[in-house]
Amino acid sequence: MKKLLLGVVFSALMSSSALAAKIGVSMALFDDNFLTVLRNGMIEQAKGMDGVELQVEDAQNDVAKQLDQIKNFVASGVDAIIVNPVDTSATQAMSDAAAAAKVPLVYVNREPVNVDTLPDNQAFVASNEVESGTLETQEVCRLFKEAGKTEANVYVIMGELSNQAAVQRTKDIDDVIATPECSFIKIIDKQTSNWKREEAQNLMTNWLSTGTPFDGVIANNDESAIGAIQAMKAANIDMKSVVVGGVDATQDALSAMQAGDLDVTVFQDAAGQGAGALDAALKLSKGEAVEQKVYIPFQLVTPANIDKFLQKN
Repeated sequence: MKKLLLGVVFSALMSSSALAAKIGVSMALFDDNFLTVLRNGMIEQAKGMDGVELQVEDAQNDVAKQLDQIKNFVASGVDAIIVNPVDTSATQAMSDAAAAAKVPLVYVNREPVNVDTLPDNQAFVASNEVESGTLETQEVCRLFKEAGKTEANVYVIMGELSNQAAVQRTKDIDDVIATPECSFIKIIDKQTSNWKREEAQNLMTNWLSTGTPFDGVIANNDESAIGAIQAMKAANIDMKSVVVGGVDATQDALSAMQAGDLDVTVFQDAAGQGAGALDAALKLSKGEAVEQKVYIPFQLVTPANIDKFLQKN
């Protein structure tokens, strides 16, 4: 199978007159900043394509509801299905349902547990999560060193524990801290915020109530980083005295970075992932072969290069 490159994705999308198809899209959750960018990106791409119709559904973080949506897409005769899975460990049943009906299926953003055994007419489009938490934590480590710290205590805020991205990003953090260069960093505690700002704010408030000295917060996503920042600012903590990292480079995160509150994030190309998923679904619907794992690169974002990312996610 030929490797899909991002440039090819967009050029293919622009020459779309012959790609008439109905695509069912099941999103894990509409009420999520990053996933909203991804969803809207797919919708906008489809609007500019002749004969391409998207039927977009909100699974509302319910695995059973998402599986029902996939079965309903099959019953309604869609040409292909795109899934942003609620629970990445529950994707085998989704693959089986689509495969039984011989309907192509593309997973986007969240890696399915069965990614290595997908049928030929199924694929996965995302960014390689091994890069995300690694880039984030390496930069946090560098900032600590730049500040002259020989010991640093951090809190880690994880995403949904059923989600492969959260598991991998947390492993990335542990792996970087295990290296000789960053072994001076100690994790005080790690807990989940389920990707949500409000839960992260409450979690950080609880940590602050213990009075334990700390030097930074490494979060699995920007919403969690922002929630932690809000809790720290409410407690009158000088944001210059701590290092805070996130992942996604959402607009809210970039605003927090411009304000001097967020020190590092990692750009995850929502539009690129959405375009890649749509392109793969259209190709598969025509019986064409695509690479089963299509990775859109992560990119480190800091105050030094933030201008390059302000008009993206």
